[in-house]
Amino acid sequence: MQEPKTTLITDNVLEQPYVEPATSWRSGFVPSAEIWNGRLAMFGFLAAALTEVLTGQGFLHFWGLVHNVASTSLPN
Repeated sequence: MQEPKTTLITDNVLEQPYVEPATSWRSGFVPSAEIWNGRLAMFGFLAAALTEVLTGQGFLHFWGLVHNVASTSLPN
């Protein structure tokens, strides 16, 4: 069993063990990767929402990936 990490107080200065910040850029299944994944997902959602607000079309319609069903004539 591992001993818990302790902090040292010397000369009224609190010293803690080094912990890598969550904003560091590392790959793999690490907490910092999940934080960056969330940030980039929020940026993508914002870009899609702004595209819809500014153009009046959905994101997929704007890029021409989906055709508007209402503008095409349906067979009888």
